[in-house]
Amino acid sequence: MHLLRENIEKTIGTSLTDDEFSTFSNFLFEKAFDKKHLLAEEGQVCQYIYFLLKGSAYSYYTDAEGEKHAVQFALEDFWVSDLYSFFSKRTGIYNAETLENSRCLVLNRANFETACNTLPTINNYFRILIQNAFVSLQYRFVRRQSADAEARYAELMRTHPAFIQRIPQYLLASYLGIKPQSLSRIRHKHP
Repeated sequence: MHLLRENIEKTIGTSLTDDEFSTFSNFLFEKAFDKKHLLAEEGQVCQYIYFLLKGSAYSYYTDAEGEKHAVQFALEDFWVSDLYSFFSKRTGIYNAETLENSRCLVLNRANFETACNTLPTINNYFRILIQNAFVSLQYRFVRRQSADAEARYAELMRTHPAFIQRIPQYLLASYLGIKPQSLSRIRHKHP
């Protein structure tokens, strides 16, 4: 739980009291998942969000031709889920899948709502996370339209070097919106 506490305090820019953290911790449960386990599934209502303690995961959607398109990567200290479904209570549009054997803290929708309604610091924490995710998504959308693949890869290397080391190349290529062969050529230029 110390990883989550550090994440919360870093995000909100202040310390939590032991009581606040203890109360929030009671809303979560820990669970282990094997590699390739679906945490959220397209077409199903997503009931949980996951904080990775160990391992990695990604979210993606599948197009009409059956091709996967990576949307988000998560390593330790990241949250992952299908937030569209989780918040709207509609059927999911994304899959979230573990890439490695993983251990997560799990939060269901009812406990999320209760935590946010009763703990102002936790409400602030999730507001900041969601705000940052929205800003990041907008930035990524514009960069995908305005920057070439090499620039997008260089930026990913700079901002998330651990992704380059731990995420399979074909998924990195999907995330960047390029073919794996193009990513291979770019990686040879920027070892």
